[in-house]
Amino acid sequence: MSTDQPRDDDPFQKRPSEPPPYGGAGGGASPGSGQGAGAPYPGGTGGTGGPGGGPGPYPGAPGGGPGAYPGAPGGGPGGGTGNPYGDGFGAADPLAGMPPLASRWKRLVARIIDGLLVAVPVTVVFSAATWGWDPWDDSGKSTGLSIIIAVVYFVYEGLMLTTRGQTVGKMAMQIRVAMLDNGAVPEGRPGWTRAAVYSLPEVVPCCGFVFWLINVLWCTWDDPYHQCIHDKAAKTVVVSTVQ
Repeated sequence: MSTDQPRDDDPFQKRPSEPPPYGGAGGGASPGSGQGAGAPYPGGTGGTGGPGGGPGPYPGAPGGGPGAYPGAPGGGPGGGTGNPYGDGFGAADPLAGMPPLASRWKRLVARIIDGLLVAVPVTVVFSAATWGWDPWDDSGKSTGLSIIIAVVYFVYEGLMLTTRGQTVGKMAMQIRVAMLDNGAVPEGRPGWTRAAVYSLPEVVPCCGFVFWLINVLWCTWDDPYHQCIHDKAAKTVVVSTVQ
């Protein structure tokens, strides 16, 4: 039987009194808790902290340490509010508890009703004030009429949205405008912002109409809230008033 003793200059020999490499398998604490005594790297096995050691080599690694984001698996205490990006990791749906989103065709019909409600009286008054005006022969006055209609519509919609969240057309179609975060009436700035982004670009020749068209069509491909650009600017959605 060999009686060779470990030499001091041999790095591969393990002395009986030394702890096992990387902290060994000692410790009585539960897995993943404590800092492994003698562990040469964070999260090494063993030591007095038990298997798993202290914090892992990166956030959320098995064996301790805070998660990569609040509530991440493998992290420290866990908990938190979940993933803020709404990809299925516990983020709350802003529309939870709110009525369903309004259908696009109801929104279109509501706009048509409101447009006629504003445009017809304004046109009648404008025609009476400019007796003998022919819209086909006087493009300057036609442009002036379009600007007046856009401004009147802006005032009409802004007042209606900030007081009750509905225009006459929306009331007829049983839909309303709601704040995305809490479903409230868009009082103050949100209501006026929404009305301005919808109506006022039309006063800009040519480009205004192009922006208006893109704006109203935006809800046809927007997900998940079917927002137009004016909805995004005001952080609103259009919902049904009936279940």
